[in-house]
Amino acid sequence: MKPGELETRLDLLGITAQHCTSCQLPVQIETDELVEAEMDISDRPQRMTARTLTHWQAMKQAAANDGIVLQLVSAFRSVDYQCNLIQKKLASGQVIDDILKVNAIPGYSEHHTGRALDLTTLDCEPLEEDFENTDAFAWLVINAHRFHFHLSYPQNNDSSITYEPWHWACTES
Repeated sequence: MKPGELETRLDLLGITAQHCTSCQLPVQIETDELVEAEMDISDRPQRMTARTLTHWQAMKQAAANDGIVLQLVSAFRSVDYQCNLIQKKLASGQVIDDILKVNAIPGYSEHHTGRALDLTTLDCEPLEEDFENTDAFAWLVINAHRFHFHLSYPQNNDSSITYEPWHWACTES
């Protein structure tokens, strides 16, 4: 995006300077160093950094070896995609303050880095808190660190984002 373009887009979404100032998330730089990864659960191609892909594939295989199925819901999201996601929610009647409890402000999403993954497993509705009750989540809590992944938004976290048991980020860039 060109200088000033993000601010204009945020303004059009009703995201004020106060929203950005009070946001507890760091600014995230949108990467252009992406590789094709795999199809997600909706058969959409996903991209992530090469190192994230290496760690994701190793983690997914280790989980499978333990009888756990990990599935990819989403990976890289551009700032434009994040803006459009919020615009769709606004068009459906949601208010910006509620949206920003579950979606990062464009420019602040870990998905921009190509290192954040939203995950699910069989017989679990994607992007739902109920993921925390699955064997897949229990496996991730115990094992994800071995593959350089951490849970970004645990319960009672200090960020402005609500608990997301499905959102895991690679700590190695």
